[in-house]
Amino acid sequence: MKKIILVTGATDGIGLATAKMLVAQGHQVLIHGRNAQKLSQVEAELKAIPGAGEIQSYRADLSSLGDVAALADAISAQHNKLDVIINNAGVYKVPQITSVDNLDVRFVVNTIAPYLLTQRLLPLLDSTGRVVNLSSAAQASVNLAALASANAGPADGAVYAQSKLAITMWSVHLATTLQHSGPAFIAVNPASFLGSKLVKEAYGMAGADLNIGADILCRAALSDEFAQASGRYYDNDQRRFTSPHADALNTVKNQQLVAAIESIIAQVNVG
Repeated sequence: MKKIILVTGATDGIGLATAKMLVAQGHQVLIHGRNAQKLSQVEAELKAIPGAGEIQSYRADLSSLGDVAALADAISAQHNKLDVIINNAGVYKVPQITSVDNLDVRFVVNTIAPYLLTQRLLPLLDSTGRVVNLSSAAQASVNLAALASANAGPADGAVYAQSKLAITMWSVHLATTLQHSGPAFIAVNPASFLGSKLVKEAYGMAGADLNIGADILCRAALSDEFAQASGRYYDNDQRRFTSPHADALNTVKNQQLVAAIESIIAQVNVG
């Protein structure tokens, strides 16, 4: 059965590899990117894949919460149903740390934007839907003051690890609170040191085959093995479901994190 699947950050790296796999399977794929020209080029590339289903592209800068809200509105205007959201877009090093909303771009793109986008698109997802969130083996306790700050600190690795635990925490929280009234929420470490732009910028290494990550994201989105995986964390380094950082298993900490995200969104007033 063909699905309607949104992939954020689909113009390069794991996102592009994932989009290619999904398109080749004939699914209708909604691709998101920040650069209009690159988005257009990728759309043409995907449409040339044999057996390609319908492809639609959406441009948005996920470091701006206004852009995130507009992206959700644009998708909702064209679709009354989504089957899967793959929140793949992420950053490690950024040229400008403070966003237009006076927040840290790294936390915005990796944690807050996917939360806002998912919340805005929830009405399109029923109980058979899935939200696949890109986590990481790098996870560190979240400083809620840093989450709401204009600059969470100079150490990119430390901020990245907090942001990836944070997306894992809100995945668990929404899975627990919505249960069968909403889609499945699955946090996935696609594998460490894959050959993405992020890994090259962060570690100066070529990295492993991106299809390792794309394959697990497609499985998380579509396969029966993830049908009962809501609220769980899959570590592709270990190739199994495992426990995330202990904070993600703490109901109170998850509630506090989500309350902090909601407060930030309210203060920005995205409408």
